[in-house]
Amino acid sequence: MEIDPELLDPSTRYKLLIGSVVPRPIAFVSSLSPEGVVNLAPFSYFNAVGHKPLALMFSVSLKPDGSDKDTLRNVRPPSEGGTGEYVINLAIASYAHQVAECAEPLPYGESEFDYVDLSTAPSRVVQPPRVAESPVAFECRTLQIVPVGEFSMVIGQVVHLFVRDDVLIDNNRIDADKLGAIGRMAGYEYCHTGDRFEIPNGLPKKPED
Repeated sequence: MEIDPELLDPSTRYKLLIGSVVPRPIAFVSSLSPEGVVNLAPFSYFNAVGHKPLALMFSVSLKPDGSDKDTLRNVRPPSEGGTGEYVINLAIASYAHQVAECAEPLPYGESEFDYVDLSTAPSRVVQPPRVAESPVAFECRTLQIVPVGEFSMVIGQVVHLFVRDDVLIDNNRIDADKLGAIGRMAGYEYCHTGDRFEIPNGLPKKPED
């Protein structure tokens, strides 16, 4: 089947996208409002940007009424009414249910930490706290927010990195089994990351004529 996405309704485009781009890592973002309220929300439009500098991105949709979601309001720079800082925590199997619970919207000014069984830990460099249970946490400052239709792509530079000692190998590599990260599939489905295999890089020899 050949498909012109411009001829599809948004719901169909969404279903084709999230069913094909899988598994997606999940940014579990903690942010702080100017009034001091901590927000926590998951985003599966998320990935690394690069390591020179160390940077990450996640994409945020608008609310149904067209206004900014709480996370986007908070991560905007102070000149635009936000704090310009946030923490990207990992979504892992041991608190997968809490990740899903935090996808439910709350009125602005309420904190997901008041509802879910997760705790905060102070960050080292930025104001928003990290999720204490997360084995890895990236403290970020907003570099750029790129509008893409009804979405905003938030690009942030990592200014501090927390890694729990037990998930480290030789102080510079992550033990994927101990990390226990989960990925997002379509619908209400998630996946584990324990089923892995290795393939060496490199092209095969060119066949001789």
